Amino acid sequence: MYCTSIEGFLASEEGFAVRGDVQLAFTSPPFPLNRRKKYGNLVGEEYLDWLGGLAKPLGDLLTDDGSLVVELGNAWEQGQPVMSTLALEALLRLLRDGGFHLCQQFVVFNPARLPSPAQWVNVERIRVKDAYTNVWWMSRTPRPKADNRRVLTGYSGAMKKLLKRQSYNAGERPSQHNIGKTSFLKDNGGAIPPNVLRISNTVSTSAYRRYCKAHGLKLHPARMPPELVEFFIRFLTDEKDLVFDPFGGSNTTGAAAEHLGRTWLTIEPEADYIAGSRGRFAGIPLEDRERDDRRLPGRRQ
Repeated sequence: MYCTSIEGFLASEEGFAVRGDVQLAFTSPPFPLNRRKKYGNLVGEEYLDWLGGLAKPLGDLLTDDGSLVVELGNAWEQGQPVMSTLALEALLRLLRDGGFHLCQQFVVFNPARLPSPAQWVNVERIRVKDAYTNVWWMSRTPRPKADNRRVLTGYSGAMKKLLKRQSYNAGERPSQHNIGKTSFLKDNGGAIPPNVLRISNTVSTSAYRRYCKAHGLKLHPARMPPELVEFFIRFLTDEKDLVFDPFGGSNTTGAAAEHLGRTWLTIEPEADYIAGSRGRFAGIPLEDRERDDRRLPGRRQ
């Protein structure tokens, strides 16, 4: 984990050294909000210009069949009960400026998310709560490395009974699909998941939180649920592949990659967040955690 800005890393020798080596760049950049947060997000057109300027350099880091996966949260117009188009504009800038193909859209639904925007949902009661973010999977090639067999989910009770019974109502459906007599009788070890991921990020205590509290370190305010990054690491990479996060934060990406046997590299300009991220590696011997603790030149080091 390098303590520098993404711009500083891309301009460094270490950044040049990994060009063409990254199998998966997975990140949740600062959201395109219309107000500034403590973690240093840009706003409005500044945000679009900044993110668009990173598109090609990030693409240059990828292998020929590598993927870029970006979570973009929703934004609202300041002082108005209407949504901003900044998130969609940011996606289009990434696709256009990076020369990417859009492989698939994912929706991450958190049913336990607190009601927001509070003014319109809780006070005036004129909107329902915003409970999802979009995750966009893109690549320089239409056929990046991917295998949905690595992210199968458990069969439903009805499907288990069908497999045991080895018969069902085949034939033509109202949708005009014609279901064959043996189309769903093979046990593939699980069901193919949908592109709507239900992840309840409600954990109030964790090894990371306990570590930060014990060492007097501030928590990162926008932590990613580990289940989200683990899904895409399993789906789009093999063991020992290199996973990269240009906006590391509390290093959920690095910890997930370590857990799944991938190599990883993350970037974070705030030294306190890096110090706190050590709590995510509490089960890993100290000598393995401190193989590389360098600082690179960067504008926000």
